[in-house]
Amino acid sequence: MSQIRVTMEVGNDGVAVITISNPPVNALAIPIIEGLKEKFAEAAMRSDVKAIVLTGKGGRFSGGFDINVFLKVHETGDVSILPDVSVDLVVNAMEDCKKPIVAAVEGLALGGGLELAMGCHARIAAPRAQLGLPELSLGVIPGFGGTQRLPRLVGLPKAIEIMLSSKPIMSEEGKKLGLIDALVPSEGLLKVSRTWALDIAERRKPWLRSLHRTDKIGSLSEAREVLRIARQQAKKTAPNLPQHQACLDVIEDGIVHGGYNGVLKEAKVFKELVPSDTAKGLVHVFLAQRTTSKVPNVTDVGLKPRQTKKVAIIGGGLMGSGIATALIMSNIFVVLKEVNSEYLLKGIKMIEANIRGLVTRGKLTKDKAEKALSMLKGVLDYTEFKDVDMVIEAVIENVPLKQKIFSEIEKACPPHCILATNTSTIDINLIGEKMKSQDRVIGAHFFSPAHLMPLLEIVRTQRTSPQVILDLMTVGKVIKKVPVVVGNCTGFAVNRTFFPYAQGAHLLVNLGVDVFRIDRVISNFGLPIGPFQLQDLAGYGVALAVGKEYEKAFPDRIFKSPLVEFLVKNGRNGKNNGKGFYNYEKGSKPKPDPSVLPIIEESRQHTKIMPGGKPLSVSDKEILEMVLFPVVNEACRVLHEGIVVRASDLDIASVLGMSFPSYRGGIVFWADTVGANHVYKSLKKWSEMYGSFYNPSKFLEERAIKGIPLSAPATSSPSSKSRL
Repeated sequence: MSQIRVTMEVGNDGVAVITISNPPVNALAIPIIEGLKEKFAEAAMRSDVKAIVLTGKGGRFSGGFDINVFLKVHETGDVSILPDVSVDLVVNAMEDCKKPIVAAVEGLALGGGLELAMGCHARIAAPRAQLGLPELSLGVIPGFGGTQRLPRLVGLPKAIEIMLSSKPIMSEEGKKLGLIDALVPSEGLLKVSRTWALDIAERRKPWLRSLHRTDKIGSLSEAREVLRIARQQAKKTAPNLPQHQACLDVIEDGIVHGGYNGVLKEAKVFKELVPSDTAKGLVHVFLAQRTTSKVPNVTDVGLKPRQTKKVAIIGGGLMGSGIATALIMSNIFVVLKEVNSEYLLKGIKMIEANIRGLVTRGKLTKDKAEKALSMLKGVLDYTEFKDVDMVIEAVIENVPLKQKIFSEIEKACPPHCILATNTSTIDINLIGEKMKSQDRVIGAHFFSPAHLMPLLEIVRTQRTSPQVILDLMTVGKVIKKVPVVVGNCTGFAVNRTFFPYAQGAHLLVNLGVDVFRIDRVISNFGLPIGPFQLQDLAGYGVALAVGKEYEKAFPDRIFKSPLVEFLVKNGRNGKNNGKGFYNYEKGSKPKPDPSVLPIIEESRQHTKIMPGGKPLSVSDKEILEMVLFPVVNEACRVLHEGIVVRASDLDIASVLGMSFPSYRGGIVFWADTVGANHVYKSLKKWSEMYGSFYNPSKFLEERAIKGIPLSAPATSSPSSKSRL
């Protein structure tokens, strides 16, 4: 606790330097807020203090309000835990202080950190400091005056963009916008800030209170028009997120009724949003992502990660080229191996196209793109493999082929080399069963497109060494992925949990429910596209191949629909050939294809499961539940078998790997919001009506009957020891 404190030092020049110390990012925990109130009161009282500088220890100003306080509110339901910062501290103790206060900002000033800085009378920043208000990404709005002061400092359009995007800007841009008064190298930051504070005290520089400024707001009619456009935009881009509209309402309130009224309204709305379901879901996902880096017996046993400088990739198809792109963008040298020069050239062209795409979208500079491409070498044999630190095999899902490759690379690579496979379904033990060094075999399952999707599923077998797991986790972080360590089984954690997703949707179609209605319901819930458009996108070959794997692994709970086979017979292959459930024409959005309806009818005639031969009548809510509850059910089996370290790992994997809406907290978190009992009773009812696909798992049944949340840690599951 001794590290969490606020200190004050008064220099001979009469400047009190107040420093926030709460490593690593100087979060504004409750003791820090109390400490700030005390120190500002003391500085205001002392006759030897002429001016004040506020800064953060260790090269960082402040990363914002302590998110654990939100968590406490979510656990207890007690909103009174939230301290009054906005009025007590930022308005009364800081902005209305009779002595000038200057913020000396370096590293980062995010959320509450930036709001404190905006409550000061000037802001001096070091180069490349991050400034932002990311509160909306946690389901709330800025709560310490940010919705009022930012528009007054940078103008309304830019302030709205910064808040609604939750993305930080750099201090250089901050200076251009008027958020920062001067840019000063780190070593001179405090000196310049002290002088600036004294200059304000002695009226050599203006004494500005942000909340009282109106020069950048424009006329009321202009402001209302800007807000109207922003509201429309937010309705389109964030239809299920209340905090966006709430933020715009509060901004408007302050423009119409004055800054101080705006601050009061903001504090009230902030307190209402903290306990909302959206905030609970987003805070859970934020913390879940940080927890994934803690893996028992891997990250807690004193191992040091080894550096990975050179990686070989076998297979330059869609996945191989995507993985190669991710690696070279992070300065890791890549050797790409293919079977012949035609395929090799194709692979290299795909990587070049990926990099070009990132440049076009402004995600990569031309210099960095050239540097990245210089890290790539194409080969047709194993000679270059003699000094690689890791191999990632990314060939087609064919067991004998993968086994052959693994035997070859074991001979060609150095003894420390990690031997990884990017299979999405095949048991890793099977791939490495003929090898001597099975402790180096691991799954590195990327999601497509691999250079863009943020999840890396790391699949360990019983024999994989902790060092190899740690090294792959480290590579994951270097290439800006979120690594989640999982156990080995068919489909691993993500694909296995979601295998009933498409099957549940197909079962509904065969019961007579409209395909396009199912997709609409699922996208209204918050997934980017529905299950049928997703099948179009992936191609039907994938659906059929993967379906066979699950049929072998889980024959007791499969719904086998002939629909995809009928579509293939009809010459359709989804987006690949422009014809699937939807029509795909260049330059226009996918449109439902009415000519698919007779094929669907043929499938219904074949399965004959429509009740009394008539289409099933269901509500949108039932459609949603009949598609997603089987996914929850499989998630329960994954938890019971110990395939994941903890339930929150499955939540973050569902959000990052399957685009499950983050504001719903992930698949298990959402199921707990709905209630295990409701999930269990619904599945039981449907299993009696429509068969074993809906059979509730033992884990779900037990939790529902005992009233235990699905996310609560298992006491000790029978097979968890063997999986992880």
